[in-house]
Amino acid sequence: MPEQTANPPVAPRTRLTWGGGAVRLILGIGGELPVSWLSLRPLDAAPAPEIDEAAAPPLVELQALGHGRFPGSHRYADTTLGTRLRYLSHAETIVGSDAELRVEQADSATGLRVTSVFRASPGTPAVRVWTEVTLAGAGELRLTAVSSAVTGAFLADSGRSVDQLDVLHGDSDWVAESRWRRVPLRATGLVDIDAEVHHHASRSRFPVTSRSSWSTGERLPTGAVVAADDSWALAWQIEHNGAWHWELGERRIGAYLALLGPTDAEHQWSTVVSAERAFRTVPVSLAVAAGGVDAAFAALTAQRRALRAGRSRRLPVIFNDYMNTLMGSPSTEKLLPLIDAAADAGAEYFCVDAGWYDEGGNWWDSVGEWRPSTTRFPGGLGEVTGRIRDRGMVPGLWLEPEVVGVRSPMAERLPADAFFQRRGERVVEHGRYHLDLRHPAARAHVDAIVDGLVDEFGVGFFKFDYNIMPGPGTDLGGADPGEGLLDHNRAHLDWLDALLARHPELLIENCASGAMRMDYALLSRLHLQSTSDQQDPLRYPPIAAAAPASVLPEQAGNWAYTQPEMTVEESAFTLATGILGRLYLSGYLNRMTPDQLALVREAVAVHKELRATIARSVPCWPLGLARTDEPWVVTGLRTPESELLLTVWRRPGASRELTIPVPASRGDELLPEVLFPGPGAGAATWDLDWAADSGVLRLTSPETADAAATARVIRLRRR
Repeated sequence: MPEQTANPPVAPRTRLTWGGGAVRLILGIGGELPVSWLSLRPLDAAPAPEIDEAAAPPLVELQALGHGRFPGSHRYADTTLGTRLRYLSHAETIVGSDAELRVEQADSATGLRVTSVFRASPGTPAVRVWTEVTLAGAGELRLTAVSSAVTGAFLADSGRSVDQLDVLHGDSDWVAESRWRRVPLRATGLVDIDAEVHHHASRSRFPVTSRSSWSTGERLPTGAVVAADDSWALAWQIEHNGAWHWELGERRIGAYLALLGPTDAEHQWSTVVSAERAFRTVPVSLAVAAGGVDAAFAALTAQRRALRAGRSRRLPVIFNDYMNTLMGSPSTEKLLPLIDAAADAGAEYFCVDAGWYDEGGNWWDSVGEWRPSTTRFPGGLGEVTGRIRDRGMVPGLWLEPEVVGVRSPMAERLPADAFFQRRGERVVEHGRYHLDLRHPAARAHVDAIVDGLVDEFGVGFFKFDYNIMPGPGTDLGGADPGEGLLDHNRAHLDWLDALLARHPELLIENCASGAMRMDYALLSRLHLQSTSDQQDPLRYPPIAAAAPASVLPEQAGNWAYTQPEMTVEESAFTLATGILGRLYLSGYLNRMTPDQLALVREAVAVHKELRATIARSVPCWPLGLARTDEPWVVTGLRTPESELLLTVWRRPGASRELTIPVPASRGDELLPEVLFPGPGAGAATWDLDWAADSGVLRLTSPETADAAATARVIRLRRR
């Protein structure tokens, strides 16, 4: 154990108020209590009600070997180290254009020094937070969990008890992404046990955890606590491309939200800190709004745009040959007519997806060299990329850079330490080894691959896929597996930063079996997010509709894979899925009739007209976010000009009529109009009626067999 340090001088308990961005933060500091986060409110909101300090959890909760919890539980609360921390100092600075607050605490028994860092961007109703830990004096301490942030401010700020709040959280899975639920906070398992009688808080919690390196493979790192009457909300996201954990729990008085990266109990993570070796948690963002779900995610949308400040904001229309089209089997013969048709439809980038490196048709476990196939491209891949450029588009390629197939020659050429290992054995998953990007040979390998493809073929777009998980991580070098995984996750981000610095014009899609790694560690850097691998156009609308809760609308790559065998209404249905996000085009356009291709061109043209507006708009869900199995699906964007853009999908079994409430526009004289498909497309007419006095849009779809599956993109604009 380190030598003990003198207790810091005890100052009276007081309030620290900090205004950064568009939020006001209040901390309780000083006295014989740890620093606590008492309030987070919009700058223009009235001050929060006074909070009982006993109801406020410590700002930072830590677990370490030799230091547990009191009382014992599974929760990330009541830690002895978190309880012993005492305020030392704080400092306010400006970092770039962001306001920053650093608050330092100490534990005199161990010598721990803990700094909480808050950053807020101009005009943004959110704050980004992380924790830095080091040790004063000699010795070391092994940490097993450190929170990025803990707060119970949602109770004081909303003026409500646990019984008056709902929690919004999301499940995710391959081709079943972004399934949101809204339930009363009490119904999540926060059992009311009458803490006063038992003299202890409940040990229950509502935990949400993601394991391994698919950050959104099971659960979403985003959530919200919302007043039951939709008058107030707090939303958050954990910004990490690996394992994480968040939980809500009830204290003896009040409740808490804890946001963490990897932990020992959930992820086999621990790390040692000393005076020479510090630790920094993964960052998290919290956004606050005086409103309900839509307001909360509007605030989080603003934060996501702030995180992307300085990144490329180009929004080209991309054609990708994979989905329901070539499906990983491209060739010159198949691609050339698709390239011509995509260019005729208005695509600006053309991505050759999986299979371009395959010689024998069985490539899954042999990937790793990433050299173009000579059998698929007898005249060379350059013939294909040259055709793409000749047709005025930018060439792109699919790549899965973090893996090497077990049959690949690179599996033997690279040193053993360049791969994830457990107990001396390479980690194998689905016929692949996982590269460890902490190793210089692994990084040099992926650098050479990407740089070579850019230089040789003029690639301006990569679809970076990621189809395996390495389990808890790698214990190479004696680390816990979770620590090895966290260090690799951070090395991966460093690699991406260096890659984009070398190739600033390069655009990169973030894909992991669809959307299994849809986090803002990656999306703050990358440009486009695949929202799903869903191949059934009837099942895609709920995924596309919910995606803006997790990803910026202008980054949400929703597939529009219309096919020549579809009717006009079926084509309109699948094309509409992409228009209010990032239209990600696919399908056998080369086999279409002129009228069919004209409908595709129309969808692309409408999207291009709207894309600058989409990048300034915020999402809304007039029928509610937590609706995944309904026959009608509706998602919307509210523009800075107070217009409303809607995509409305009618799936088989739906009634002809739908009433869409738009309470924010009640009293406004709006003109509803169908933007897509237009009157010349051969699609049936939908009747639209806006009732300003009630703030309701009523629509009636045609009663024809053709319209069993149909959709429209609608705008409500001011007269």
